[in-house]
Amino acid sequence: MKRRITRYVDGVPEGVDDILVEEAPVELRLDGVPIAVLMRTPGHDEELGLGFAITEGIVIGPHEVAGVRLSDPEAGDRYDLELSKGVVVDPEQFRRNLFTSSSCGVCGKASIDAIRVTARHVQEGPHLTPSLIQSLPSAMREHQEAFSESGSIHAAAAFDPAGNVLAVREDVGRHNAVDKLVGFLANESWPLEPAVMMVSGRISFEMVQKAAVAGVPVICGVSGASSLAVELGEELDMTVIGFVRGVQFNVYCGASRFP
Repeated sequence: MKRRITRYVDGVPEGVDDILVEEAPVELRLDGVPIAVLMRTPGHDEELGLGFAITEGIVIGPHEVAGVRLSDPEAGDRYDLELSKGVVVDPEQFRRNLFTSSSCGVCGKASIDAIRVTARHVQEGPHLTPSLIQSLPSAMREHQEAFSESGSIHAAAAFDPAGNVLAVREDVGRHNAVDKLVGFLANESWPLEPAVMMVSGRISFEMVQKAAVAGVPVICGVSGASSLAVELGEELDMTVIGFVRGVQFNVYCGASRFP
């Protein structure tokens, strides 16, 4: 989205056109019941809905979702999570009492007890090397088209054990970018093959939780990890890596995946 702004360089003002990242609400419904309002960057909304359903533990896999469809094109961005035949889920169990902001997915949960969803111990692999981890930020950056325009949008990327890019998704919300990524991967194959996830910001509890529920054993970030994120990663036998910058990175847990 273009906007005319005033930019100061060495104290001198200049009128220029700038690109702003679009942020808008999307409502997700289950059996017609609103369960969440996410502040996201429009685009890949069906993947966002599927990824959200998986990483929030609403369904155990993409086979339980018949589709993610726009409720009414004239009623704004409202999507229905349509469950497969025979799948029954109580919408009230997952209903959020507040909208989810672009910076925090957990703050919209109805209670602190609802934060931890069903996560499992992930696969033992893949085997990691320092050179692989060091290559991830630049490989992800090559696919961050919206970031190149605005400089103010998050990204989440998935790589195979050889370092090949599987997919990259961008969003104003860090957790939304992860959900879009998981939604895309789940549509390709399920269960997911061992993969490495790279995110453009800090690694929070919810980011580790979402990766774990999707079956991703390794999560890396360009910033640090919170204490609770590391504790969860250790509990689930995951590898959590932060401050991946240049030739340096911090392995908070799961170092056994390195030879």
